[in-house]
Amino acid sequence: MKITTEFPRTVTVLENVFIPMSDGVELAATIWLPEDATEHPVPVLLEYLPYRRGDWTAARDAQRHPWYAGHGYASVRVDMRGSGDSDGVMLDEYHQQEQADGLEVIAWLAIQPWSTGKVGMFGISWGGFNGLQIAALRPEALKAIVTVCSTDDRYADDVHYYGGALLGIDMSAWAATMFAFQSRPPAPWVVGERWKELWQERLAGLQPFNEIWMSHQERDDYWRHGSVCEDYSHIQAAVLAVGGWADPYRNAVLRLVENLDAPCKGIIGPWSHQYPDIERTPGPNMGFLQETLRWWDQWLKDEDTGVMEEPALRIFHQESVRPATKYATKDGNWVGLDSWPSPQVEQVSLRFGTDLRTLDADTDNHIIVNTPQCNGVDAGRWFPFGNDADLPPDQRSEDGRSVVFDTSAQTQDLNILGFPKVRLRVSSSVPRANVMARLTDVAPDGSSTLITRGAINLSKRNGMDKAEDLVPGQWYDVGIEMTSISWTVPAGHKLRVALSTTYWPWLWPHAEQGAVTLDLAGCELQLGLLDSAVLTGPHPSFEEAEQAAPLAVTARPTPPVIPEREVRYEPDSDTWVLTVDPKYGGYRSYPNGMLYGEQAMERYSITGNDPLSAVAESEWLIEMERDDWKVRIETSSRISATASHFQLFNKVRAYLNGAVHFEKTFEKEIKRTSA
Repeated sequence: MKITTEFPRTVTVLENVFIPMSDGVELAATIWLPEDATEHPVPVLLEYLPYRRGDWTAARDAQRHPWYAGHGYASVRVDMRGSGDSDGVMLDEYHQQEQADGLEVIAWLAIQPWSTGKVGMFGISWGGFNGLQIAALRPEALKAIVTVCSTDDRYADDVHYYGGALLGIDMSAWAATMFAFQSRPPAPWVVGERWKELWQERLAGLQPFNEIWMSHQERDDYWRHGSVCEDYSHIQAAVLAVGGWADPYRNAVLRLVENLDAPCKGIIGPWSHQYPDIERTPGPNMGFLQETLRWWDQWLKDEDTGVMEEPALRIFHQESVRPATKYATKDGNWVGLDSWPSPQVEQVSLRFGTDLRTLDADTDNHIIVNTPQCNGVDAGRWFPFGNDADLPPDQRSEDGRSVVFDTSAQTQDLNILGFPKVRLRVSSSVPRANVMARLTDVAPDGSSTLITRGAINLSKRNGMDKAEDLVPGQWYDVGIEMTSISWTVPAGHKLRVALSTTYWPWLWPHAEQGAVTLDLAGCELQLGLLDSAVLTGPHPSFEEAEQAAPLAVTARPTPPVIPEREVRYEPDSDTWVLTVDPKYGGYRSYPNGMLYGEQAMERYSITGNDPLSAVAESEWLIEMERDDWKVRIETSSRISATASHFQLFNKVRAYLNGAVHFEKTFEKEIKRTSA
C-alpha cells in the first residue's frame, strides 16, 4: 500500500456543509476539493450513504475523498436523510425519497461555483446500489458512475431472498444492523441545539426494516423498484462495475457488461465486501483509485485515458486452494475478455448418473434428498468483510449431510467461468420445499473447498413473482442458477455437486419437513469453461494500491467478546447453535475527541428435524461519547415462525447521559406466503 500526502493540487476541506432539499430538509455533507476550485472549477464525485460520515465511515472516507480532490475533483460525502447529521427519517433502503434526494443533491452540486457541472457517483454496497438506481433516473449532470459490490436485481442478489427462499442469515442480521443505525443521533457539535429534536424525530419514526422486507416474499413491485435490470436502457451514464469473487454481489458485473447500452466495463477480483484498494483479505488488492481516476478523467474531463480500449471484462481467474476461512491472497491470473458472454467460454453439460456419480441411487436411477435441518452451519458469512472466520471451512461435514455427485478425477484442468447451472427433475413429498446446490473442489485427500452455490424455493419454480405449491409425487423440471464464479479444478481433483433440502441459517426452512426425489435421467450440471489459452496471456495489470493519508483513529480496548464464529451442538436437546460476531468496527477514538464503540452478536439456532424451531437473533450495543455528552443504544431483534406466520420482535432502548431517553418494542406477525 502506497500512502500519498502530496498531490497535483492542494486540497481544502469544507466541513459540515448542509445541502437544502425542496421540502426544507437539509443533508449533511463533507466536501474535499482543490483550494483553487472556485477559480478553476472541477467535476464532482458523490458518495451518498446512510453510514455516518462523522464516525462510521470517517476512516474509509479519508483514504479516498482527499485523494480524488488532490487529482482535480470535488469529492463529496453526503449523509442520507435520517442518518448521520442529516435531517429527517430514513424510511427504508433504496426508498423513492432516497432517490429523489439524490437527484436534488446532484443538481445542487452541478451549480456550485467550484463545479464544472459534470458529476460522477461512486460507492460500495449501498452506495453502489443507489449509484445505479439514480443513474437510471438520468439526471442531466450525472455522466459516469463506479458501482462496487452492488446489484441490478434487489430481489435476486441482496440480503433478503436467495433463489426465492428467505435468506435467514441476513434478513435477520442486516435488518438488525440497520435498526441500530436508524436509532443513532446526530452530533450536537455539528447540528447544534437541534440535535435532540432531530434524534427524537428519528426514534419516533422507527420501523424495523424486516417488517417491510418480509411482507414482500415474492418479487413484486416493491422489489422491482430500484432493480435496474427491469430496463437496462434507462442507464445512459458510463458504468464501471466492480466486484469480488468472495462477495455475493458479483453477478451484476457480468449482467451489466452484457446488457447495458451505455459504455460499460467490468472488473472482478478475488476480494471480499471491500473496496479493492483496502488491505483486507483475500488479496491481492489493486490500484483502485488510479483505475477509477482514469474512468473519471475519460467521462468527466473528456480526456482519452484509454479506458475504452481495455477489455470489456477483466477478471482474476482463481486457482484451486485448500479450504480455509481466510486467505491472505489468492493465486490466479488476471485475464481479459472482450465481451460477455464470451466466445472464449465453452458451455458443457455433465449428466447426473454418468458424468456425475453417486453411491446412493436406486435401480430406477432415483435418489431421495432429505437432509437434516442443521445442514448449512458451515456455509460461512453471507457477505464476507475480510475477517478471520468469514469464508466457508472444509465442506466435508456439509457434504456428509447432503447427497453428493462426483466426477472422476480430472485428467486436465477444468477452468470454470460464469454461472454454473443445475437442471433437476424432482418430485416432493410436501407442497413446499427448497433445494440448495453446492459446487465443490475435492482434493485427492478428500478435502472439499466450496466453489459456488445456488438455491431454488420450489414454489417459485415458474417465476420469482409467484408462489405455486407443489403437488406431492408429481414430477417437475426446475433450474438453479448458481452465483457466478471463476475457478480452476486442477488435474487430479474431482468436481462435486452437493444437493440438500436444507441450508440453515441461509435458507429459512419451510414449515413442514419433507423429502425431494431426483430422477437422475433429468438432471445435469451446465458449466462455462474458459479456453486455457486465455490463461497464458496477455494479462491485464493494475498499479499498486494507493490512498491518501489515514485518519488518526485510535483503537481502544474492547470489552470481552464472543468468538468470531462458533458452531455448538447440544446432544441432549439435539440443538445446533451458530453464534457470530460480525466485527464491523469495535471501539475507537477520533481526532475530534469522539469516543465510539459497538458490539454486535448474531445467533441462529435450530433443534432436531423441527423446521419450526428455527430462531434468528441479533443484539447491538452502541456507545458514543464526547465531553459531557454520552449516548448508549441497545437493540435486540428476533425472528421465529409458526406454520402459518413469521413472528418478528424488535426492541430499542436509548440512554442519554446514563438515563433512559427512549424505549420501544415492536412485535409483528407476517403471513408466510411462500417463504
